[in-house]
Amino acid sequence: MKNLLSLEKLPLADFEKVLRDSAVLKRERARVDRKPLAGQTWALIFSKSSTRTRVSFETGIRELGGGVMFLNANDIQLGRGEPIKDTARVMGRMIHGAVIRTFAQNDVEEFAEFSKIPTINALTDDEHPCQILADIFTFKELRGPISGKVVTFVGDGACNVPRSWIFAASKLQFELRIAAPKKFQPSREILERAGGKILCTDNLEKAAKGADLLYTDVWVSMGKEAEAAERLKALKDYQINQKLVKLAKADALVMHCLPAYRGKEIDEETFEKNADTIFAQAENRLHVQKAILNWAVGK
Repeated sequence: MKNLLSLEKLPLADFEKVLRDSAVLKRERARVDRKPLAGQTWALIFSKSSTRTRVSFETGIRELGGGVMFLNANDIQLGRGEPIKDTARVMGRMIHGAVIRTFAQNDVEEFAEFSKIPTINALTDDEHPCQILADIFTFKELRGPISGKVVTFVGDGACNVPRSWIFAASKLQFELRIAAPKKFQPSREILERAGGKILCTDNLEKAAKGADLLYTDVWVSMGKEAEAAERLKALKDYQINQKLVKLAKADALVMHCLPAYRGKEIDEETFEKNADTIFAQAENRLHVQKAILNWAVGK
């Protein structure tokens, strides 16, 4: 039994296994004899809304032979204030694994500790490990190994997606550049913990020059709606557009973890020119998460 709580805590060997297995599971999706979750019931416990995460995990669990139940916070006693550890101890006696999408990283870690069943972080305010595993798998599929390459993240560099990119960069040995206003750059403590080759700058052109991958995310993450006006004003110039793409390598990929707000973090023209990559990236959530589930139950 294994947990995926954070890329920071994921051993390199397991990181590489998930990426290898993702390719096999994608190539052999039509096989009906691969059922590592047969006889198991998994719960999706979501305090944050979702399209790609919910659909990919529900589909993946079923394709691997398992049963799945979807629970939002208001469906269970968590919505009325029951402690995470009590919910975990009950569910750990009834189900075989849990996928959790919520606000506090500590909630996922506490659930794993007290449930004693495989627990997967499907997004917290601190990290988004499943997304970045899928992103790296997509890069590898389209351009080969990411080691030694340059990844440029544009926008809010202090949120969960760039934070997971930071931990991935140190493990897989690629250069990560984060282009963001100083207020929206990751903390020194995170950077020191991660190590690796990380550049944080408010100079967008410097960050994009010669990049192998340009990547962005929404400027207003879930839970940050009260800051929307401030964020839109501060980040208005940190957009991936055709001018920025021209500074990257000629064959650079453009990615977005979706949903995309055209005209804000990416313009319409650039999004549509790179739609094949972006929607392959979205599809790969399914294949990578199947690999994570397979790894979590020790198959």
